[in-house]
Amino acid sequence: MKNLKDKILNKELSVGSWITIGNPIIAEIMAQADYDWLTIDMEHSAITLDVAQDLIRVIELYKVVPLVRVESNDPNIIKRVMDAGAGGVIVPMVNSAQQAEAAVKAVKYPPLGFRGVGLARAQKYGMDFDGYQKWNQENSLVIVQIEHIEAVNNLEKILSVDGVDGFIVGPYDLSGSLGIPGNFNHPDMLEALETVKKISKENNALSGYHVVDTAFEPFEQKVHEGYKFIAHGIDTLFLAHGCKYFFHNVEKLFHNAKP
Repeated sequence: MKNLKDKILNKELSVGSWITIGNPIIAEIMAQADYDWLTIDMEHSAITLDVAQDLIRVIELYKVVPLVRVESNDPNIIKRVMDAGAGGVIVPMVNSAQQAEAAVKAVKYPPLGFRGVGLARAQKYGMDFDGYQKWNQENSLVIVQIEHIEAVNNLEKILSVDGVDGFIVGPYDLSGSLGIPGNFNHPDMLEALETVKKISKENNALSGYHVVDTAFEPFEQKVHEGYKFIAHGIDTLFLAHGCKYFFHNVEKLFHNAKP
């Protein structure tokens, strides 16, 4: 796999995307697009653990880092996706330093954390626990989601937690916590994002953003704003927008062909 950890430590730009369709063909198609990482979404999809493990396997075959956005900051869930072979986790709704610390400890083995030891796919079913343990302590990723105004207010404390590799803004939930769901241009949302950028810069943190829109321009804007860990689009929206774009042009063709 690409050494995503090095990119993160060096604050280099890495680009990923989001998988919500639990079919290995989707993972295979997207992995061939040369993303640095792909996130399997277990929070807002019907993807189960066994399906997630199959998607992880496919993503790895293309030397892309498989991440899992877990359904909650639950140590048992985090432990199981890591045992399935995830390169790291994206943990939703981390609003405090205590919650961030819990996420880190769920990923890491003692003495860095409290993760229980299992001999599953990640450990080559017991054939290489020592190798996996070394990899886990040095290379596993913990990305916290900043998607509530409470998290924005506590961001400096969250970023001070040892083992947090970076954060990613979830714009829909963040705007929802402000009472303006989906209104990304509202003054309150813009103010919250400015606060995030300011604190991130002051703390030399890896700042991330999920650009849900599949167009290139919103992604480009976030690059210019200094975000370094950017998710672009979602599998379902790539499909939906592709279909919609085609039929929009079909309608234009027949409209222009009318006498």
